[in-house]
Amino acid sequence: MAEVTLTVCTTCRRIAGGEPVADEPRPGARLYEALTQADLPDNVQLKPVECLSACSRGCSIALTGGPARWTYVYGDMDPDTQVDEILTGLRAYAQTSDGIVPWRERPQAFRKQSIARIPPQE
Repeated sequence: MAEVTLTVCTTCRRIAGGEPVADEPRPGARLYEALTQADLPDNVQLKPVECLSACSRGCSIALTGGPARWTYVYGDMDPDTQVDEILTGLRAYAQTSDGIVPWRERPQAFRKQSIARIPPQE
């Protein structure tokens, strides 16, 4: 399997489209921390970033897998309830050669909370 990167915005201040929270740690940082404790596939690199420019849709994540795969950006993720769903979607994405997971095989969050689908670079 090819390498996959799961990028997590650590500065996101919203949870599932709610009002911004000022408390630290921010929900994006909490999501990243929860994912560091998760059982990620061996070919997945977890990467924190300070902003994915999806502030109105935080917490946000991105899945990338090299120049031959589609990239996806998802928002409105909840660090308290959606880590398992993120892992399910991540595993399905990691098993593809082009990044396209059939609609019915995607977890609910990946069906409903997509912000962008970016074509391969090749």
